[in-house]
Amino acid sequence: MSKGILKALLPQGNELFYHGPLRFDSAFDKTNLYSYMHHTVTFSYTTAFWTWEDWELELDWAALRGVNVILAWVGYEKVLLDSLREIGMTDEEILPFFSGPAFQAWNRLGNIQGSWGGHGVSIAWIEAQFELQKKIVSRIVELGMRPVLPAFPGFVPPAIKRVRPHATVVNGSQWSGFQKKFTEVSFLSPLDRTFADLQKSVISRQMRAFGNITHVYALDQFNEINPASGELGYLRNLSLHTWQSLKAVNPAAVWMMQGWLFYDKKDFWDSNRISAYLSGVERNDDMLILDLYSESKPQWQRTESYFGKPWIWCQLHDFGGNMGMYGQIMNITSDPIEALNKSDSLVGFGLTMEGQEGNEIVYDLLLDQAWSATPIDTRAYFQSWVRSRYSGNLSVPNELYTAWDLLRKTVYNNTNLTTYSVTKSIFEISPDIAGLVGRVGHYPTPTSINYDPMVLNEVLSLFMNATRKEPSLWHNPAYEYDMVDITRQLMGNAFVNVYSVLITSWKSETENRTTKVTSHSERLLNLLSAIDKVLSCNENFSLATWISSARDWGNTTETKDFFEYNARNQITLWGPTGEISDYASKAWAGLISSYYKPRWSIFVDYLGEKNQTSYNETELKAKLHGFEMSWQGQSREPGISWANSSCRGLEVVLRNVSQSWPSIFGDRA
Repeated sequence: MSKGILKALLPQGNELFYHGPLRFDSAFDKTNLYSYMHHTVTFSYTTAFWTWEDWELELDWAALRGVNVILAWVGYEKVLLDSLREIGMTDEEILPFFSGPAFQAWNRLGNIQGSWGGHGVSIAWIEAQFELQKKIVSRIVELGMRPVLPAFPGFVPPAIKRVRPHATVVNGSQWSGFQKKFTEVSFLSPLDRTFADLQKSVISRQMRAFGNITHVYALDQFNEINPASGELGYLRNLSLHTWQSLKAVNPAAVWMMQGWLFYDKKDFWDSNRISAYLSGVERNDDMLILDLYSESKPQWQRTESYFGKPWIWCQLHDFGGNMGMYGQIMNITSDPIEALNKSDSLVGFGLTMEGQEGNEIVYDLLLDQAWSATPIDTRAYFQSWVRSRYSGNLSVPNELYTAWDLLRKTVYNNTNLTTYSVTKSIFEISPDIAGLVGRVGHYPTPTSINYDPMVLNEVLSLFMNATRKEPSLWHNPAYEYDMVDITRQLMGNAFVNVYSVLITSWKSETENRTTKVTSHSERLLNLLSAIDKVLSCNENFSLATWISSARDWGNTTETKDFFEYNARNQITLWGPTGEISDYASKAWAGLISSYYKPRWSIFVDYLGEKNQTSYNETELKAKLHGFEMSWQGQSREPGISWANSSCRGLEVVLRNVSQSWPSIFGDRA
């Protein structure tokens, strides 16, 4: 549900929400359930450069689907800045602690500190974000939802020791291979009086700015980092004093935390340590835990429903804003009901995807499942969803119902839980002669295809046939979006075969080996150009959209360039030197032509020069890394857009591409 498709659908109205009968069951006795939305890192992967217009669309989308509790992190840096100023710290000590817009989430979570690739965030940016937050929370309240505001978790600039020399501060652990100066974030002990002082300031400032609009506060202290000690008394004291700091400011405060740590660091967080940490919150109702990855890696069973603490069943689904078509519709309709029946402390359902890039159907489905005491009939649901999505002023051709039913039974019905999150196409990954195809798990991001790839040929054929009955579909924003998305996935799947044939030819010992490698290399690069051309027909699949949004927030050339660097770095190297490279990759026009294709060109040129004996992985990686680093600092020239630069209309482009690639499309597209 990218912002572009929301913007396009808004004038049509009825596409924005489900049109079937409300499935509320009168026997459904948990009528006050939370319907929750957002992950802390969504504020970097998706919304880092959003405008007020973008947020209006997001909040309308959420409200129309019954969301009643929503995370609101924007502008936290202003609150923390002023709170640290209050205890005597200077801007020169505070500002270098903050990370750039595309990485703020992990600064807030205590994983990283500081910025790379520029001078860092400015006071102007911080102030502007806080003003945006005022609009966001006002709109949330206006729509009848409850915002979850950030509390102070304990992460501070190291210079705090100047003003509070006796404060108890420990360095966090290194995170994801980052250099020490960018990680090992200083953590102020909740047992220290300064912690309570800063908590009071952070919460009070938000209450003065926004009003007394919520009592739910987001607070995560150990996201992918471990506490300084695993001693049970230590863990209990941390949470006890954190809870007390919240209650001292707002007696009605509820501490909301993401339960990701209990899965990600499960070797540390055994049952005893989880129990000790949670027991510090002495009233169960004063805590709310997001079982962040319930559809694939639920933790509520092993924690005995979080030892009685209220918790929310969440669908994480997407890591890093990856774009593969993927879903687990059986799990997200049956498992929440199982949990509802087995856990007395379950209080709601939620969406906690890291990034929002397509696959809207599975998010709609879970939010609608919250209205039913029994699993939704997915066949009937998909039928109603298709009617709502495309109808407008036209009748929906049967072909679209059939196409989506095929997707329901295959692409969106993954039951192979070795692949338990959204996948990506291998062309988005740094080239190699092995290790790209069929990856499973969730990190590195999976690339396995858990359905017959030919299904998408049939789906695409049905989509094309639908326009013969209803030509106006070519002007329907939802149809255009879905056509590009399906074609992107089909061509991305086909890239696996093109790549595999190239590698097989390169490894062969036949006389015409060199000729075959050259031919298959050219074919691989041409396929990337064809994918880029298809994607260029829709702004939702454009690097230019992302970069323009980033640059628009700058008020000087220097800040515009810094924001662009942030935008580029997140979706490629993810770190100063590639610490989490390709984690947040995107299948976008412009990104393929300017980054992925040149990378693959370096790769195939190297294969053309080397055989298996002379191949040197270190040498190849150095060549690739040199290009990747140089791409970070490039800047889009004013007036030049990658979007639509090669698109002469989606219908024409699809026809030409399908004719050029009969081995992929056959004669059905």
